[in-house]
Amino acid sequence: MGINQLQVVAIDHLVLRTANLEAMLQFYMDVLGCRLERENTELGLYQLRAGTGLIDLITVDGELGKQGGPAPGPQGNNLDHLCLQIEPETEADILAFLKAQGQPVEGFEERYGAQGFGRSLYLQDPDGNTVELRCHQYS
Repeated sequence: MGINQLQVVAIDHLVLRTANLEAMLQFYMDVLGCRLERENTELGLYQLRAGTGLIDLITVDGELGKQGGPAPGPQGNNLDHLCLQIEPETEADILAFLKAQGQPVEGFEERYGAQGFGRSLYLQDPDGNTVELRCHQYS
């Protein structure tokens, strides 16, 4: 019989290439609360758990990273942005936490995402990738 359409239910993973592994691990683990789930140093692969999904960091000088060309930089990031759903907190608490972590951020704005319209903010990781944070909306 087969299927008529695929149904995407969540982001599974996304891969970011980096020439700055330590700063990227610090940002995603210490600032955003991800945890290192797996690593394969031979491949230059570091997999971070982000809720139900993964963020894979690959080093540009590792086996996998060499396949992607030059390192990310101001003229050519490998990602437009990634949006992470986070546990609900007040906007003031989120802003205060990010500022305490030394992250330059502006205020929240209303945007459309996987759960419809909601308030979110943008920040930059150490390689210049844009990360959007929005609070998860429970139904």
